[in-house]
Amino acid sequence: MEPSPCVAVLCHAGNASAPANATMEALGNGSDLLVTSFLSCILAAMCLVGVVGNVYTLVVTNVSARFTGSMYVYIVNLALADLLYLSTIPFVVCTYFTRDWYFGDLGCRILFSLDLLTMHASIFILTIMSTERYLAIVRPLDTLGRWRDCRRTLTCLAWLVSFLLSLPTMILIDLRTSHRNGVTKRMCHPTWQMETYRVYLTVLFHTCILAPGLIICCLYIKLARTYWRSQTALASTKETSRCPKQKVLYMIFSIVLAYWACFAPFWLWQLFSVYRAEPGRPASRTVVYINLLVTCLAYSNSCINPFLYALLSENYKEYVRSLIQEVSVYKVELFGQA
Repeated sequence: MEPSPCVAVLCHAGNASAPANATMEALGNGSDLLVTSFLSCILAAMCLVGVVGNVYTLVVTNVSARFTGSMYVYIVNLALADLLYLSTIPFVVCTYFTRDWYFGDLGCRILFSLDLLTMHASIFILTIMSTERYLAIVRPLDTLGRWRDCRRTLTCLAWLVSFLLSLPTMILIDLRTSHRNGVTKRMCHPTWQMETYRVYLTVLFHTCILAPGLIICCLYIKLARTYWRSQTALASTKETSRCPKQKVLYMIFSIVLAYWACFAPFWLWQLFSVYRAEPGRPASRTVVYINLLVTCLAYSNSCINPFLYALLSENYKEYVRSLIQEVSVYKVELFGQA
């Protein structure tokens, strides 16, 4: 049985314009206009803050590329992913107010798949960053040159895999027109069979949240053990305060935690909605409000990230400076002995 338009669109995880479509069905006029206006103002503010912050991140990162080193490629790609994600907000706000879809069939395919693309690209790049930092600490000599050569390749591969995962959403959706009480409404409608759609969302939850989360957690648990052993061994001879390298790791983990905090509720709600979906049953106001809430939470990630990127860049600059000082001291000692 084909999913009903309201339920299928409501539960669609591809883009925040999905809850906007559901809002057209569930929210009426009158007092709900206040809710729509309030939500639109929040989204517009997020868009403004996020765009300014991520553009600033791109400028600063390019200017300080000499210091950010290996972080340069990753931060640039993360900021670009945030900007692509935020670019959907104007379309969402327009849909909230007009309660209609004016962007055609191509708009459905692009906008509904763009969020999946950027979500996966972000978490894949964060996983690569965490893996590189882990190997740089555990096997610094073996991985230094190898990672320098393959960072761009791995980043491009992350975008490619993300595109392939979002491709079914781009293909299996179309624009449908309905006529009710003399009013014509357009809606982006997934063409999935419900069972297939559930499997697809479950796969995306694993690739976007669960699998990267397990990998990153394992890496940081191993790093914690490594630091604990090293700090215990050096406790009697050196200070155990946090070094810049540790700060870099903490900032990367903070970005990962922000991603989980913002997107995990969104994905859990989508899975809950699609597994409890009853064909033909319209979305209640409570369901729509929850969907709007998790949508705003997901967008907030792109507003938080620029501040974390800035801190990461500063800590990495400090780390690079410390390395330069250590190398200078080593050269002085070496030539002094000679």
